[in-house]
Amino acid sequence: MEEKWNSRTELLIGKENLEKLSKSKIIVYGIGGVGSFVVEGLVRAGIENIILVDNDVISPSNINRQIHATTSNIGKLKVECMKERILLINPNVKVETYVPTDMSIEEETLIDDSVSYVVDAVDTITTKLKLIEKAKKEDVPIISCMGTGNKLDPTQFEISDIYKTSVCPLAKVMRKELRKRKITSLKVLYSKEEPIKHNTEKRTPASISFVPSVAGMIIAGEVVKDIIEYQC
Repeated sequence: MEEKWNSRTELLIGKENLEKLSKSKIIVYGIGGVGSFVVEGLVRAGIENIILVDNDVISPSNINRQIHATTSNIGKLKVECMKERILLINPNVKVETYVPTDMSIEEETLIDDSVSYVVDAVDTITTKLKLIEKAKKEDVPIISCMGTGNKLDPTQFEISDIYKTSVCPLAKVMRKELRKRKITSLKVLYSKEEPIKHNTEKRTPASISFVPSVAGMIIAGEVVKDIIEYQC
């Protein structure tokens, strides 16, 4: 008998949970260093309905950390490159792509009660807040990624509520803004590692291959565990 591509996953979580994953619908905002690995993890775990939102194209500086970034993809839209990769993994996945003119305007309107989970892997605070507010309003689970730039130790990532975080500068700003909006809880991935200061006048965050990738896979795992209601 021919072996199914997801037979090992079924051995781990069971047929019923595999079916639950296949029927779930996930939106991933930001298909960069973290987001591309979130998508990779979700699709290989069995998610078959996914929405990708990003307006950026692949550049040479993405190659060090983004799974869809190759020399042959430079200049191409990230969402389209990721869609192509998804369908090579599992042709049965229904993939929707959105390329907003401005990542801070109206992309949160995609969140409604048909969505099983929202992943926020965007960089801008304004957009993060909009996504969180919309997800909370629609009562859709959301997980938000805090800062992964200027980090070198992926073992210091952990899942927590935003109000229990420390060290991360982005998390500090988000806590303040969420309090203003009377949002009392938010699941996040953050790092306890102190940001590494590098000698440059540019404000572009430094990065390396194995940090955002690990962050993305941890988020993918958390989404999967929540959907199948896994209890440690």
